[in-house]
Amino acid sequence: MRGWIGLAIIAGVVYYFATETDKLDKPINDIKSMFTKADKKLDSMTGTKIIRVDTHIPQVKAEIYERLSTIEIRELDGIFVSNESIAEFKNQYCHSSARHPVFSKENLQFICDKI
Repeated sequence: MRGWIGLAIIAGVVYYFATETDKLDKPINDIKSMFTKADKKLDSMTGTKIIRVDTHIPQVKAEIYERLSTIEIRELDGIFVSNESIAEFKNQYCHSSARHPVFSKENLQFICDKI
């Protein structure tokens, strides 16, 4: 029982220093930078990068294409070039007051709902 109390006190002290003070900021940043350096070194040694393959996008594109005009399809092809461009599109156009120069309001809402 005493061991659990001591462990709880230690955990509380560590939590306090991590959240309420800046005493652990430098050690945490040092550890993060160490992992980042190791990750970069591993990438440079192997010459490969991990790329996440998203199988969801082709299915979504097919569903959306059924509904769009030719001009809208061309515009959508420009958006679906990378995960970053899709995220940028979502940030810019997927909110209640957004308007897009090519997509109709209904199609824009449909695209935002799907992605």
